[in-house]
Amino acid sequence: MLSKRILTPMLMVMAALLLPVATSAQTTKAGPGHYPNKPIRLIVPFTPGGTNDVLARMIATHLTATLGESVIVDNRSGGEGLIGTEIAVKARPDGYTLLLVSSAYVMNPAVRKLPFDSLKALDFIAKLGASFIVLSVGPSMPVNSVKDLLAVAKNKPGDIVLSTSGGFQYFASALFTSLSKHDFNIVLYKGAVPAMIDVIGGQVHTTFAVSVPALPHLRSGKLKGLAVGTLKRTELLPDIPTLDEAGVKGYEASNSYAIATAAGTPTAIVMKLHDEISRYFKMPEVQKQVTAMGAVIDLKTPDEMRKIIPAEIAKWTKVAIDARMPREAN
Repeated sequence: MLSKRILTPMLMVMAALLLPVATSAQTTKAGPGHYPNKPIRLIVPFTPGGTNDVLARMIATHLTATLGESVIVDNRSGGEGLIGTEIAVKARPDGYTLLLVSSAYVMNPAVRKLPFDSLKALDFIAKLGASFIVLSVGPSMPVNSVKDLLAVAKNKPGDIVLSTSGGFQYFASALFTSLSKHDFNIVLYKGAVPAMIDVIGGQVHTTFAVSVPALPHLRSGKLKGLAVGTLKRTELLPDIPTLDEAGVKGYEASNSYAIATAAGTPTAIVMKLHDEISRYFKMPEVQKQVTAMGAVIDLKTPDEMRKIIPAEIAKWTKVAIDARMPREAN
């Protein structure tokens, strides 16, 4: 039988040998293979209730159920999405802070001095889809096509009022005036809905109505849809041509939605989230729900997003320059 004096040193040696194994196991548990092991925050850089918010809450509910950890939606509005975006950009790149990104992300660099590099600040997990816009007039406006509207604008340069809110809608309106080569009087409103309501009421002539709030009015006849801003016709309004079809060649503007996280997040975590979110948006019941909102699912991978983001930033920067949009110094 071994004496206690011999046994004690042997146990100490065995404990020392086992310690690195235990430490390694703990490290592995905290890594991508065991992600997540604590709650995840999903930042929406806009106020509750909009399409961004609805999509985020759908994703949060699904990921909470499938990943086994709570996903908490955190609305941080302000600065056309800049406030919430900056929080996500500065977060630890570990996949525990996600961001719902809209087209504001690729438009802000054109008119703002940003505290981060939009080309490098985020790792994109997936593009989800987009809501489209419809060039619309009120029922009292005596035009029934884009050709009719442009003829009126040609005869009365600068007199036709195009109502718009800031951000995406403003950029979409500026792109239209640039590509159509017609002079419209763009009037800024505090929101897309007030801009649309004044068109319905006949106070202004036309607007780029956002699909989600506009669909009921387009279907009831309170709004006349002249053309959609997508390059392909939408199944939601199959009889309305695209602006490209209607003669404004190359026009494409839709408010895209994507999920991103801080740059430098492990690829395994990014792909785990991508696969789970993509699987969710391929479900027929989810596609039906998104379509009912007036949005279109358009899934893209992280690799595809790495090509899309620079191209979009370049596109909207040119639009801002051509439209002589003022650049903020914030």
